[in-house]
Amino acid sequence: MDKHASAASHLDSLGIHGSYRPQDVTFLLNVNEIEPTSLVEKEYLIQSGKKHYSQMISVEHPPSKEQMQYFDYAFDQGAERLARDVQKIGNSLLSRFGNQPIVLVSLVRAGVPLGVLLKHYIGKNHRCFHYGISIIRDRGIDFAALHAIIDQHGAENIVFVDGWTGKGAICRELTQNLSDYLALFDPGWDIPRLVTLADLGGYSWLSASCEDWLIPFGILGSVISGLTSRTILKDDIDHDLAIKNCDDPQNWHSCLVYQHLRPHDISVVFIEKILKIIDLNPCTDVADWNNQIRLVQQKNCLDTIAWISNTYRIQNINLIKPSIAEATRAVLRRVPEKILIGDSANPHVQLLLHFAQEQNIPVDILGAKLGPYHAVTLIKKVEKN
Repeated sequence: MDKHASAASHLDSLGIHGSYRPQDVTFLLNVNEIEPTSLVEKEYLIQSGKKHYSQMISVEHPPSKEQMQYFDYAFDQGAERLARDVQKIGNSLLSRFGNQPIVLVSLVRAGVPLGVLLKHYIGKNHRCFHYGISIIRDRGIDFAALHAIIDQHGAENIVFVDGWTGKGAICRELTQNLSDYLALFDPGWDIPRLVTLADLGGYSWLSASCEDWLIPFGILGSVISGLTSRTILKDDIDHDLAIKNCDDPQNWHSCLVYQHLRPHDISVVFIEKILKIIDLNPCTDVADWNNQIRLVQQKNCLDTIAWISNTYRIQNINLIKPSIAEATRAVLRRVPEKILIGDSANPHVQLLLHFAQEQNIPVDILGAKLGPYHAVTLIKKVEKN
């Protein structure tokens, strides 16, 4: 057994897989227990600064019949595009890394389904490893988990994976976290190696596109992400100490595994369906992506967020959740004030319009004013009763 194979086995034995198979992904996370917090109480505690969002989690309910109908619609409309985009990203990575192994590090949760698909596509004829680790806005990446990967595989061939960018907050967090470690990753690049399906914010190192589209796994939660929750960090961690103790999994961030949602779990079934489409429709294209595309997209994003912030008098831009996927998750996990839509006839925003009607959320139709986004959710300011 070579070094890389034994390293993979070592980390596999320490991590978890959720409802995925061992060959899909290893989550370097602890499974924790935490009492759920109601959406309104959570929103108040976040906005008041009394607690960070990573210290709380609300109950995740099974997807409704209507939500699954929209997921089926998103799958029918977007599965072939997803299969093609996975191949484009995979082909680009294969061309860049030559014969070197590729170590995929998915950011839990949104990056995991894409990471699993890339792992299988790249791994057919190339050595590839796949891990899922936590990154939390304003708290940073799980350095202990990341350092455990570096300790086993080195840093030269690490590629971070996320599903999409909205405003680019997570990529900026990643960039800041790795500022002292850039030489370990790729001294020829001024941003971390982050790949995404759709880079609305203009921050990715590599992306299949910068279009806001109805990514099928973007409108569901744990039932398409191995039954894992959003990651949890109950208490602040001393990152320097965590790195020194990188061999101790107790320093890793945590998650829940939602066993009560197992009857609704489609994580592996979804992967198998997309892989079958890939097999039936092979693609040799690479992703059309470069720094000029990225910077133009970044300016469009920043200008649009500034316009929304000024128009709706929002001082904290964390209350602005742009992109179809991010807007949908905000409606499900936060307390929405309003939904902004570019075109109400766009089939990609119909689930959001359904939620708006169901929950009496006001909707503004803004056309081209939304810039690169088809949808944005604004979070309601919540005060204690």
